[in-house]
Amino acid sequence: MSEVVEKKLFIGPRLRRIRREFGLTQAKMAEELDISPSYLNLIERSQRPATAQFLIKLAGAYDVDIRALASDTEHQALGELREIFADPVFAGGSGPVPPQELRDLTEHSPSVADAVLRLYQAYKGAKLSGDRLAGAVGVGEDGHAHAATRLGSAGIRNPMDDIRDMIRDANNHYPELDQMAEDLYGGFRQQDDEIYAPMRRHLRELRSIDVRVMPEDVMRGELRRFDRHRKRLMLSELMEPAGRAFQVAYQLAFTEAGKTIDDLVQRADLKDPVTKRLARVAFANYFAGALMMPYTRFLDAAETLGYDIDILCQRFGASYEQVAHRLTTLQRQTARGIPFFFIRLDNAGNISKRFSSGKFHFSKFGGTCPLWNVHSTFNTPGKILTQIVEMPDGVQYFSLARTVRRAITPFSEPEPQLAIGLGCELRYAHRLVYAKGANLDTPNATPIGINCQLCDRADCRQRAAPPLTKVLDVDEHRRGISPFGFVDETD
Repeated sequence: MSEVVEKKLFIGPRLRRIRREFGLTQAKMAEELDISPSYLNLIERSQRPATAQFLIKLAGAYDVDIRALASDTEHQALGELREIFADPVFAGGSGPVPPQELRDLTEHSPSVADAVLRLYQAYKGAKLSGDRLAGAVGVGEDGHAHAATRLGSAGIRNPMDDIRDMIRDANNHYPELDQMAEDLYGGFRQQDDEIYAPMRRHLRELRSIDVRVMPEDVMRGELRRFDRHRKRLMLSELMEPAGRAFQVAYQLAFTEAGKTIDDLVQRADLKDPVTKRLARVAFANYFAGALMMPYTRFLDAAETLGYDIDILCQRFGASYEQVAHRLTTLQRQTARGIPFFFIRLDNAGNISKRFSSGKFHFSKFGGTCPLWNVHSTFNTPGKILTQIVEMPDGVQYFSLARTVRRAITPFSEPEPQLAIGLGCELRYAHRLVYAKGANLDTPNATPIGINCQLCDRADCRQRAAPPLTKVLDVDEHRRGISPFGFVDETD
């Protein structure tokens, strides 16, 4: 605890998440911590650092892991700032911003750091919108420019960025939805070996919603369709059993937890209507996963089984991706699982889903490191690959990766290629069945980076682009392992 409180800690977003997890107002939390509401408000807004006395009170009242709280906040903010200032738009002047200055900014001026992040996101959105506009304008036969399409202002910011930020601020854990899902799961009084049948009966008998599995030629490319007038939920025959169960649980999210979902959307204070609808989908998906894999039962099973994903899939009737995703949500204050990070990407490296419950920092504006073996899974479909990796900050992680299939693909259509990467800090790896036999004390870790443009590692055989944070060192008479040499300012 002592080294944590020696420096100033601004924990506003994390403190707000803790308060919301316990369903407390600022006034009520301030009363329980024996501080003034105005002081608590200043800490939540990152206008005051958390003192040692405050952290001790917080830990005692709500069973908070202060070390993890401080570490996650600092690493997340520092990683985002490092990525932002690597952009060429900041080039010039005295060169790249030194890492220590970025660290000082996150520690001493968190509100300024957050403002820089929001400004940069607005800049990227405006640039993207301008690029789209440029691409939408063509030259006609009369020699004048004509707009090929009509663009609105929605492209200024990608709504998915808001959703990812919302989930990150909540540490991908929503206790209200977990509790409601557990209550509903217990109310089923399961007599079946799987959850699909009781969920289906619940919808039919209590909500008058009929669930039907329909032929592909009827669904015409859709996996799920809900007819509100006929009160009929139609599922494609292309979905495997775990996918069908998830879609029924998703429907139950709106019938059984609709009010809670609405409250969570309102609490998130989202401005754009599209973003609000995306948030409703995200919360419904969360509820569906929590219903199929109820928190206490799932966490107990995960710990007992050493987080063996394949057995968890069998026990809970879920897919590999569903289980891996659920593992990132086990952050209940009084019963925590391993803080996993999760990523889903295709064989071109495009990231379609990412979550992190720990220090691991994903690039917001780029891809991943090619040395991370999540990319190698496409050569061994269905096989789990393990790897110990080390990020440039020296933190080591144990990761596992595997390809997944989301639904049956007709023979005439190309099958989507997707892979899941899941991992945790190396200090948690001894709890994983996948780490048995691995040298966790003195591991031979693979050095990786966030992506090529943000990685300062020299002599990387996989480097595809020079680091934006360094000055290129071009020598026409010499060729190293990497095609891009750069000047090391520490020399």
